[in-house]
Amino acid sequence: MAPRAGEVAAVAATSAGRSVLACRGAQVGSRSLPGTACRLLAALLPCALWPAGQVQAVVLPEERADAMYHRYDGGGVTVDGPALLVRKNFRETLSVSGSYYVDNVSSASIDVVTSGASGYSEQRTEYSVGAQYLYDKSILSAGYSNSDESDYNADTWYLNVSQDFFGDLTTVTFGYTRGEDDVYQNGNAEFAGDIERQHFRLGVSQIATPSLLLSLDYELITDEGYLNNPYRSYRYLSDPLDPAAGYQFAREVYPDTRTSDAAALRGLYYLPGRHTMGGGYRYFTDDWGIDAHTLDIGYTHAWNEHWVFDLKYRYYWQTGADFYSDLFEFASQDDKDWRARDKELSEFDNQTVSLYVTYERPLRYRLFERAAVVLQWDHVWFDYQDFSDLRAAVDTPGEEPAYDFEADILKLVFTLWY
Repeated sequence: MAPRAGEVAAVAATSAGRSVLACRGAQVGSRSLPGTACRLLAALLPCALWPAGQVQAVVLPEERADAMYHRYDGGGVTVDGPALLVRKNFRETLSVSGSYYVDNVSSASIDVVTSGASGYSEQRTEYSVGAQYLYDKSILSAGYSNSDESDYNADTWYLNVSQDFFGDLTTVTFGYTRGEDDVYQNGNAEFAGDIERQHFRLGVSQIATPSLLLSLDYELITDEGYLNNPYRSYRYLSDPLDPAAGYQFAREVYPDTRTSDAAALRGLYYLPGRHTMGGGYRYFTDDWGIDAHTLDIGYTHAWNEHWVFDLKYRYYWQTGADFYSDLFEFASQDDKDWRARDKELSEFDNQTVSLYVTYERPLRYRLFERAAVVLQWDHVWFDYQDFSDLRAAVDTPGEEPAYDFEADILKLVFTLWY
């Protein structure tokens, strides 16, 4: 079961910000595998394949076709597959798009290994359609996506509105997303759960100078329904008075609601010679007791007419949920005695170093204007402060070393503008 994207899905890539600044600056004269893999892939996708409505401007997006291959490898999990996106404009007021995305998952993660289960393979596919309508200085965006795998189905609808003010120097955006998910359990035909998700967004971007773009964004997310993973368990002592007696496992018990808030401040500075520097900070909090902080910084260097290089660094850290524990003293007593041992709800941090290389050039073919290829590599270090590696042999539960691992993410994107 692939979990839904979480805290890092809202991190904007520097390359996306660079494109927005270049476009708007000209007017003023100058985007069930472990949650770790899912969230990182969502956060680090190139802007070329972001869903429609994620990056707004006063003009419609350019007509283009994108093809991507992505691969995640780390922590015993491998995820790879293709992605396609096609966008077509009509009469300079309407842009429509469609995309197709595939995750081929092969997992022998620490959760799978320590539970005694064998590794597994599965495939997740996602289809989406979207449209953007331009009226004067406003853009209205709407879309739908469906994600399907053997034990999870998700339907998502979104609506975004963008409006320019004050001589196109200020842009205000607001949006709403609604998701309806169905959760199943392979091997258990009697199990079924559902989730209702709502996501409210409000943002303001300001061209402070011909070279400086600032933005402030706020998000409110509500989730209701079956919010835990039906395969995941927590562990507790077999005998609280004798820890050396070992431990047992029991099915996790979660609340059926979750409310999250997030605010992000970003800045992007356009340097002479088509270079940019950018950075940002994002704060996330929810009623499960998690507080999370994200810092990122990036530099973009354009070299001659065809090459662009992006170097980025990102640091993320969070506190653990109130009902998380690596080792409980006793089993849950009722359905309100919440228990979780999902490492993504523990206290942890990660660091990401990213390098993008872009080559773009015009084409002389009648149907196409130009083409580009982007190669992206991300290396991520994960350190969990309160999640133990149960593969280690110890005399007493709770003495296991903390878990950590590294992951690599590769993406290759081909783009044709027409």
